Amino acid sequence: MKVVDLRSDTVTRPTAAMREAIARAEVGDDVFGDDPTVLALQARVAALTGKEAALFMASGTQSNLCGMLAHCQRGDEYIVGQLAHTYRYEGGGAAVLGSIQPQPLVQDAQGRMALADIAAAIKPDDPHFARTRLLCLENTWNGQVMSHDYLAQATALARQHGLACHLDGARVFNAAVADAGPGGDVPAALRRITGYFDSVSVCFSKGLGAPVGSMLCGSRELIARAHRVRKMVGGGMRQVGLLAAAVDHALDHHVERLAEDHRRAAKLAQGLQGLPGLSVRSAATNIVFVDVDQGRGADLLAHLKARGIWATGLIGLRFVTHLDVDDDGIERTLAAVREFCAQGSTVSASPAAAAGPY
Repeated sequence: MKVVDLRSDTVTRPTAAMREAIARAEVGDDVFGDDPTVLALQARVAALTGKEAALFMASGTQSNLCGMLAHCQRGDEYIVGQLAHTYRYEGGGAAVLGSIQPQPLVQDAQGRMALADIAAAIKPDDPHFARTRLLCLENTWNGQVMSHDYLAQATALARQHGLACHLDGARVFNAAVADAGPGGDVPAALRRITGYFDSVSVCFSKGLGAPVGSMLCGSRELIARAHRVRKMVGGGMRQVGLLAAAVDHALDHHVERLAEDHRRAAKLAQGLQGLPGLSVRSAATNIVFVDVDQGRGADLLAHLKARGIWATGLIGLRFVTHLDVDDDGIERTLAAVREFCAQGSTVSASPAAAAGPY
């Protein structure tokens, strides 16, 4: 039975064409700075995001960490959402490795911190307080695209107080595709989003389908500092052009097709809406969150798994579409959920998959 893996878009596997691109890649030693494929990719992504420079990273967590440590010094502070990935799901790296204090704030259902809360959290220049230096936002947020009004207002507020702004753009290409709309200019939409920020972390191993890799983008000075930090945290890699070639292929072939993932997620959400005992909490871009009545979420996960359909249940049932999920997979999922709802399932519960939100 073919598995329909809806746990995350991180589970995508390289396509045959991507594997061919990897095999053809020109490589060098990136620590010496002479891997031509990496150098070309860094220049390409810097241009795509409208920044001066970019640096290839092994993961989004590493990219965010190097960005925060490049912006801040020991005893500094960053303002961040209480449920943001950089605060909640990255092992406390900025605090543990950089002695940078997080100031987490409550977020609304769209992931926004209230502007008044941000302003109130910025500390005065006084030795009693950590020095507030950075605002971190995330787009998309649980699949939802942050509005330009909010991005503009929040980053303008930060700059009024001398703060830099960092974007965790793990799925920023999903945001750009949704923002551009059908037939729209995705690169322009991407640059408009990233233009609010001093630095942005972009992930390639989610919806774009590369096996490994993220990129930190920003000014030349910031990237030079991040390069030093990357070395400290063991991020220097050698013939990494093999991975960069996969990203190049993804940028050539897998960006506009994100709209297909969005369409399939919308189809899944529409099919789940109104089923007895289920409530679609959120459905945007490629992520669908579902609440199940009477604590039967684990039962539903077990029911689906028995039919070769995988999802996660850490923060409500979550289904994520990606390039390895086709229309048949969506139909199989809907049929299995309908079966569960129709029978008032008595499937014995198994523990929900304990994975992070990505």
